Amino acid sequence: MRKISLYVAFLSCLILISCSGNKEEQAVKALAKRIIPEFAGDFKFDIQTPEAEEDFFTIEQKGQKILITGNNANSLAAGLNYYLQNYANVYISWYEDDDIVLPEIMPTVTEKIEKKAVVKDRFFFNYCTYGYTMPWWQWDEWEHCIDWMALNGINMPLAITGQESVWYEVWKEFGMTDEEIRSYFTGPAHLPWHRMANVDSFDGPLPKSWLEGQTALQKKILKRERALSMTPVLPAFAGHVPQYIHDKFPDADIKTLGPWCGFDVTYFLNSQEPLFSEIQKSFIEKQTELFGTDHVYGFDPFNEMTPPSWENDYLATVSENIYASLQSVDTDATWLQMGWLFFNQRRNWTKERIQSYLTAVPQDKLIMLDYFCERIEIWRNTDAFFGQPFVWCYLGNFGGNTMLVGDIPVLEKKLTAALNEAGDNFVGIGSTLESFDNSPQIFEYLFDRVWEQEGINTDAWIEKWAELRYGGKNEYATEAWRLLNDSIYKDWSNYGLGTQLNARPTLEGHGTYYTKPYYSYSNDNLRTAIELLLKEPSLRQTYQYDIANLMSIYLGNYFLDVRNDFTVAYKNKDIEAMKTAVDKAMEIFDATDDILATNDNFLLGKWIKDAREWGETEEEKDYYEKNARTLLTVWGGPVLNDYANRTWNGLVSGYYKQRWTKFFDAVTQSVENGTEFDDKSFYADLGVWEQQWSTADTMQYPSEGEGNAAEIAVRILKNL
Repeated sequence: MRKISLYVAFLSCLILISCSGNKEEQAVKALAKRIIPEFAGDFKFDIQTPEAEEDFFTIEQKGQKILITGNNANSLAAGLNYYLQNYANVYISWYEDDDIVLPEIMPTVTEKIEKKAVVKDRFFFNYCTYGYTMPWWQWDEWEHCIDWMALNGINMPLAITGQESVWYEVWKEFGMTDEEIRSYFTGPAHLPWHRMANVDSFDGPLPKSWLEGQTALQKKILKRERALSMTPVLPAFAGHVPQYIHDKFPDADIKTLGPWCGFDVTYFLNSQEPLFSEIQKSFIEKQTELFGTDHVYGFDPFNEMTPPSWENDYLATVSENIYASLQSVDTDATWLQMGWLFFNQRRNWTKERIQSYLTAVPQDKLIMLDYFCERIEIWRNTDAFFGQPFVWCYLGNFGGNTMLVGDIPVLEKKLTAALNEAGDNFVGIGSTLESFDNSPQIFEYLFDRVWEQEGINTDAWIEKWAELRYGGKNEYATEAWRLLNDSIYKDWSNYGLGTQLNARPTLEGHGTYYTKPYYSYSNDNLRTAIELLLKEPSLRQTYQYDIANLMSIYLGNYFLDVRNDFTVAYKNKDIEAMKTAVDKAMEIFDATDDILATNDNFLLGKWIKDAREWGETEEEKDYYEKNARTLLTVWGGPVLNDYANRTWNGLVSGYYKQRWTKFFDAVTQSVENGTEFDDKSFYADLGVWEQQWSTADTMQYPSEGEGNAAEIAVRILKNL
């Protein structure tokens, strides 16, 4: 009987393994049908589970089929993408509306390809991405993004959509009313900063329909991510509570945090309080019931905030008790923490304080995201996070600013050095970008690097990128991308980068801290690269995108020269020269708006349209539009004006051009009247106008791209 029982158990185990494999194989087959429907049947996917723990894939020809094997669905998807790029010259971008151009037949594989991942975790997203890129996404955009993530081997995405529905039930349990809870939340685009305890209530109350819609969306997101062998990182309680909790529990140890960027203070509950564990338990249980769990939780107690105490013992107690409250509900819990706080407040977060904070959590139960490694690698200054696992991250973009930043050759050197030097607790590579709006090649290089044990020849990689991007070998495109890679993409991203065209108008410098028109390359080199690309024009959407993007940056850089000409003329009281500069400036604004109008990804009108589509009533639609406009312009506080500046059609003509027109008119009039320019009065009036445009303007802008970017670029360059 015992032998029979063991045999049955063995068969059951085999069946379970087989079913699991088939399920993952089916998920990748479904992905293939979505992206290459005509050729999905040319591929066979096979799950294998070798003893080694490394993710891997192999590709080989088996008769008429291309066989891709791997240890899970994510590895199979990465293998599929490797084949598509390196054999079929098929490129799938992160934009849902980009065309996917397929060959007439899928090429055969002449030799077996074998790849192993250099790290086990591949992280993607930033809390801010949910504000600057994805607040208005529907399922079609999410579906494509998840497919893109799987194809690029990303297996640890931040997954924080819909959490307000969980918090709604938690705070209701603690006695808050519907209106109180929804008024505690911010507007949709600002929710990331509410989730990080930076701001409460701004642009609330949040409509109940938003909670319901986001809950349904999150269930779809998680189902698909899990099907493709990803580990979604869900949130947990880090101590941020409503003022209501402070008032209801006056004896509890609740401190204020902030103020942050001009907003009111928020409230932080001491993790030693019994109430902390009660809230954690309520949240995790409700979230698990609604969304399930993969046992990895992302939360950050002091992101861009000052802890109530800098004492080492206090910092250790906070992290120790927070994790203990989490583990008491989920014994398998792992905490994932941004390392951004150690960069943002690096003068205060000394090595000793960091050590106290990190080592109070059990070893291997805390994963650190080294958030901004292209700028500063925190692991190097902290003994590799004192042994806690960490993910090496490239940030690359703040606020969706439209600039040309990122240095692939330097990134390759940094990553290779880290892989060789960091030790066994270097467990992942990731991207913590705040927005998708520029430099896609940097991020795709990053995830290609995961599968190359010996590193990447970046010169060869960028040539292949040009070939993939435009659908075949093109000597002009290759030369253009060599030039871009060698001389243009050399700066790292920084807060508020943007051309002078986007900046609040001034005679010198830039009008706000968060619009810095800094670039170190030659604008003539950028023009040369554009002219090379224009020698062999294409209707491919990726080509059209690049022309519009590069031209808008070129024009924005040129605008700085024109502004400076205007300033010289003003100092000389030369009205005619001032008017000549203004005419050229207006020409640049119009040309920029025209070329951006060709591409959906550069349209303010689409951003607004997507926001309005979440509304169930006209009142809700107007509310979402106001929230969408505010984030991109005044942001919501006096400190962050223009932080999310971006060079988009509609913003250029409807906002930036109008600001500069008012400025040019006021300065010119002062010279004509023989008076000094009254800057204080001007900026006071401009601030009123900016708020009015963000919250009450009803001007409509195109929501679909129209026109040929290459043709418009040729015309613009001819006339400049």
